[in-house]
Amino acid sequence: MTDSWWKKSVVYQIYPRSFADSDGDGMGDLRGIIAHLDHLAELGVDVLWLSPVYPSPQDDNGYDISDYQDIEPLFGDLATFDELLSGAHARGMKIIMDLVVNHSSDEHPWFVESRSSKDSPKRDWYWWRPARDGMQPGAPGAEPTNWGSVFGGSSWEFDEKTGEYYLHLFSRKQPDLNWENPAVRQAVYDMMRWWLDRGVDGFRMDVINMISKDVSLPDGRLNAGSAYADGSAAFIGGPRLHEFLQEMHREVFEGRDGLLTVGEMPGVTVDEAILHTDPDRHEVDMVFQFDHVWVDRGPDPWRLLPLQLTQLKAILGRWQAGLAEAGWNSLYWNNHDQPRVVSRYGDDSPAHRVASAKMLGTVLHLHRGTPYVYQGEELGMTNYPFGGIGDFRDIEALGQYRQAVELEGRTPEEVLTVLRARGRDNARTPMQWDDSPNGGFTTGTPWLPVNPNHREINAKAQRADPDSVFHYYRRLIELRKTEPAVAGGDFTMLLPDDERLYAFTRRLGGTELLVIGNFSGVEAHAPIDGWDGAELVLTNLDEAPKDLTLAPWQAVIYRRSV
Repeated sequence: MTDSWWKKSVVYQIYPRSFADSDGDGMGDLRGIIAHLDHLAELGVDVLWLSPVYPSPQDDNGYDISDYQDIEPLFGDLATFDELLSGAHARGMKIIMDLVVNHSSDEHPWFVESRSSKDSPKRDWYWWRPARDGMQPGAPGAEPTNWGSVFGGSSWEFDEKTGEYYLHLFSRKQPDLNWENPAVRQAVYDMMRWWLDRGVDGFRMDVINMISKDVSLPDGRLNAGSAYADGSAAFIGGPRLHEFLQEMHREVFEGRDGLLTVGEMPGVTVDEAILHTDPDRHEVDMVFQFDHVWVDRGPDPWRLLPLQLTQLKAILGRWQAGLAEAGWNSLYWNNHDQPRVVSRYGDDSPAHRVASAKMLGTVLHLHRGTPYVYQGEELGMTNYPFGGIGDFRDIEALGQYRQAVELEGRTPEEVLTVLRARGRDNARTPMQWDDSPNGGFTTGTPWLPVNPNHREINAKAQRADPDSVFHYYRRLIELRKTEPAVAGGDFTMLLPDDERLYAFTRRLGGTELLVIGNFSGVEAHAPIDGWDGAELVLTNLDEAPKDLTLAPWQAVIYRRSV
């Protein structure tokens, strides 16, 4: 497995509704992606991960799927998808699909049949339960458990027709599939094989560590001030998760070469990730963990915490050490669920945005693992200047705002302060292609407004500027292909207690790399000996640092023989 192709690869995530609109309806589509494949090929990425493009009522922007084996008409059709697939393959890029099988849409035929009657053959394809003993079905507090939904409110929805509740860990329009039922699993595996036979190159698996539940569905712990309990102990890394993933591998992936499987696993621990990604266990190639993007969150979700660099280093260092011998890390700052990293962990002011975007890219891409670039990250795109709650579109933001303000007594401004900084809509504003109206994303009215700074931050300008964030990312990606120590080297954290500098080495055979990033707006010296005369491989500023004293937001990579 040491020569697995994806260890030397970089993945680029596309959020289709916000990438490029080809027909002027304000919504991105597959033909828009096809039109920009050359941008991605020039960047040098190897794999394109498409967020869901299946038919969907779009309650959660496509993560509520009503047909797993077709294309959402807003995005195109299967013939256009095949054209996209062949266009990517012709440029040497693979495509992985978003696999969303913890839940479906409530408009999927499986659920329509399931809710039709208690005697339906598909009744137990989902989690149906009666009201609590002694409680009137549908009455407040009669829900089978006290769990809260990720999107606010109860995780149970009462169905008047059959008098029972169904489980939805996310939106009420996203009922959870019952993986205890072998017929459900086989239907999922049939669908996965259908896409692989069509030519796709693997899957990113949405919240895949929630598919196994404790079948007793126990109540969760209720925190003070919360309207609902955290039930995650009953569905995060459940009792049959390893069994299900190993079965999926046998049924779907065994005997097929050149695929990539990535499991999104909120709350996963290092020890669990080692088991999931150990190639001898045949589960998934890598996992998405969340520890490093929760580092600026405290016990109170409506209080913003500043980044503490030593905590970030401790988290990422723990993951680097834990998966050093078995398994593999996925590396990311951004995705469709996270705010823009240059606004979060960097400095998005005009003076420092470019430098801090490049520095953050340097630190991430030089870790051991497979880096993921989220659309616009290669341009240093920033968070959007949201005003009131009416500016938000995300179901999670709207649901959490309603619960926090109406049920928990938070002030609107208290909640909006956090949503502006952390809300998922920050990642979903349209891609900024040029300085024309709507950033070249659409000729119509975009479904979500384009960031006003697209006049300064856009792909056209950056591709023409050799010192841009785009071309710096291109050099980072190229370095992974040309310097074996980037993909294959050992990782050693340096200066773990420094609150401004993030420093580490990567070593493979007789080559050692030193990587330093200054996470601050002031000059900072790295007290590291033995690198005098080393070759400067890359820096994000015009001048190399003297005596390892880095300018604000500077990054450097040195190489020496050992």
